[in-house]
Amino acid sequence: PGPAHSGLTADQRLSYWRKNLNLTLILLAVWFVVPYLLGIIFSGNLNAVKVGQAPLGFWIAQQGSIYVFIILIAIYAFRMNALDRETGVDG
Repeated sequence: PGPAHSGLTADQRLSYWRKNLNLTLILLAVWFVVPYLLGIIFSGNLNAVKVGQAPLGFWIAQQGSIYVFIILIAIYAFRMNALDRETGVDG
């Protein structure tokens, strides 16, 4: 722990990292589901639906997963900033 964490108790540091880990695991699960399950495994079923001229499974694999990744980065930044403020380590 760096100087920003020096004022926290051991329980507060543990709580902070537990919340950080939970958020990270949830976002990684979404990151796995969208491109792998929707873009590869279930793409055959999703291809019956069209997004513009492209089949949905193909669109998710090519474009949709990129949008999801950007949204996940924004969610992580927003939630971690809120957690930092809540914990008092926003320095």
